[in-house]
Amino acid sequence: MTETLSSEIVFRGRVFDIKRDRIAENGAEYDREVITHNGSAVIVPLFDDGTVALVKQYRHAAGHYLLELPAGSLDTPDEPPEVGARRELEEEIGVVAEGLELLAEFYVSPGFLSEKMFVFRATGLTETQQNLDEDEFVEIVRIPLADAAKMARDGRILDAKTIIGLTFCELRSTPSAT
Repeated sequence: MTETLSSEIVFRGRVFDIKRDRIAENGAEYDREVITHNGSAVIVPLFDDGTVALVKQYRHAAGHYLLELPAGSLDTPDEPPEVGARRELEEEIGVVAEGLELLAEFYVSPGFLSEKMFVFRATGLTETQQNLDEDEFVEIVRIPLADAAKMARDGRILDAKTIIGLTFCELRSTPSAT
């Protein structure tokens, strides 16, 4: 059994905080630094013509422009992921979805990060208007789902959430052989 003996916020940021926890487990005590994050919604926008919309954007931590699925942080820890998914889909891609199906949920890096991602497939898409944040500069790229999934498999797409989302969407969209 583990017990958190103390917890102290050592950094407060716009998107995440960092805390230091003192943990007791099996008679031992140790410290852990944890990046706390509200979680994220990731969306695979699947159009009626079989294409998906990806965003190309500069990711400073990676030092490259990456091709990714649209995604964004949940506003609060208790915001329903579906609400965040619908908001981010319209903000980044400029579409609203009739259907939203949860494909996967996973912790990004649970050794030091509390962020959990929720991946949705969005269907029945209707164009509205993009509403990017002032520090978001994205190029929308639409390609067939099969081509995007191949890019995820052959290393042309390097973003983990995008690889997972495209893989799950392709599996869910491909009729199984019976």
